[in-house]
Amino acid sequence: MKTTEVRTAENFVTGKILHLDGDRRYSEKALKYYKKYGLNAVVKNISEYRQPNVVYELLEYYEPDILVITGHDGMIRQHRDYNNINNYKNSKYFIETVKEARRYERNYEVDLVIFAGACQSYFEALMMAGANFASSPARIMIDFLDPLIVAHKVATTDWLKYITIEELEKNLKDGKAGIGGIGAFGKMKKTNVTFL
Repeated sequence: MKTTEVRTAENFVTGKILHLDGDRRYSEKALKYYKKYGLNAVVKNISEYRQPNVVYELLEYYEPDILVITGHDGMIRQHRDYNNINNYKNSKYFIETVKEARRYERNYEVDLVIFAGACQSYFEALMMAGANFASSPARIMIDFLDPLIVAHKVATTDWLKYITIEELEKNLKDGKAGIGGIGAFGKMKKTNVTFL
């Protein structure tokens, strides 16, 4: 009697990234980064003030696992009141975008992972709005790659593993001064393929 050998191979599916950025040049650089590492990512160049108006529709259309919201930001020079939203160039738009994204997907511990902010953004307000990771706790200029590194790590980490900012900080230019957060579960899943 002839027996048939059955083999099973494990494949990995990384998390899907939707990245909104207010700067065309940075949008192009972000797309190159994601392609270089073979990540499943969609990058949209959308001005910061428009991001809250389009994010819900884009989330419905692309159904990502990870949302990255970036662009330009900064403290208005003459002001030093870190707790006044009017002292930030674009933080209010990033905050509104996070809130809209959480209206789409409320469970930030398990489902949609959100990174939000840019240089000198209002970190505490971004976190309160529902981001998993945000910039910039120390109100510093962050490195362009830092949000991409966070998204990359989340996309390629097993879905049962929780990622903390402590694990990420060694790969970030300014560590926890530039990026902070509560963490998130990874988004990579295994799929088994059976061969006869």
